[in-house]
Amino acid sequence: MSAQSVNFGNWIRRRIVLAFLLAALIGVGLSAVVPVLLIRVILWLAAAVMLAIFAYLAYVYYQFSEQGGGVQRQLWTLVIDHLHWDHRGKVLDIGTGNGPLAILLATKYPDAHVTGIDYWGKGWEYSQSVCEQNAAAMGVAARTHFQKASASNLPFEDGAFDAAISHFVFHEVADAPDKREVIREALRIIHKDGAFAFQDMFLDTALYGDKDALLDTIRSWGVQELHFAETGTMLKLPRLLRSPRVLGYAALIYGRK
Repeated sequence: MSAQSVNFGNWIRRRIVLAFLLAALIGVGLSAVVPVLLIRVILWLAAAVMLAIFAYLAYVYYQFSEQGGGVQRQLWTLVIDHLHWDHRGKVLDIGTGNGPLAILLATKYPDAHVTGIDYWGKGWEYSQSVCEQNAAAMGVAARTHFQKASASNLPFEDGAFDAAISHFVFHEVADAPDKREVIREALRIIHKDGAFAFQDMFLDTALYGDKDALLDTIRSWGVQELHFAETGTMLKLPRLLRSPRVLGYAALIYGRK
């Protein structure tokens, strides 16, 4: 296998994009057979809204894809480049998806052994088997391991890893009402002086509260070095990707425990 065989997937789920297109087409089709003008107008308007959402999601999908704007790879690289460590030892990738962070990290650093965990719920287009196929395709199967687990309750001892990374996962952890506790759990499995780099919707106050209060809380857990950087200030993102529903709230938290 080769790197060309790798399928890292897309943050925007294809079936959701196509569902809005299908809804628009159904609306147009129904409007052609409904005799009541008012209902036809309503169907046209609904179809127009569905078509607009489809167009936006398709644009975001394209921008994220490897064949399009490549924004996802830029985001992955951003996380890896902000993991300040000695490039060896055990790393945990929390919410690995199809394994991009784990595999790219193992590829870049030959002395690293990376474990990727994910819940791989039915709502996502990712799987453990695809992770393993991707790792084999990139030649790092011997230094990567993937297993099912929840980010809210990691099945590892305190301080079991030298470093931890995560990319847009914490806000999706359904069994953790307080998303700050997901950060705390991620830090728990890193040993003292271990490194971390997490990217998520950390600017969304509905999820994480005030930014300064969040950082103070993390420091209170004994973190010795902590940095915060807005994703939008580090990457030249297209305007339409700066929506709060996409990357408008994105930021990095990184440092050493």
